[in-house]
Amino acid sequence: MSRVCYFTGKRTVAGRSIARRGKAKHLGGVGRKVTGVTKRKFKPNIQKVRAVIDGRVCRIKVSAKAIRMGLVQKPTKRDYKPASN
Repeated sequence: MSRVCYFTGKRTVAGRSIARRGKAKHLGGVGRKVTGVTKRKFKPNIQKVRAVIDGRVCRIKVSAKAIRMGLVQKPTKRDYKPASN
């Protein structure tokens, strides 16, 4: 199952993590030196929610930003009452 938002298309993207040491020149040092570059992943905040899509209630993966933007229409609460004996 992929980590992709149904509405915005946000997905995991690759990047780099840069490790540095030293003191910046404007703080009196000789400058910051890069000591290592490793790959990393930026993952979106994906949530599984029940939403109304084309008049049907289904479970979809959406980003938290899409939920905050109001793109997700939640289903109405069921008015369920158990049968009385």
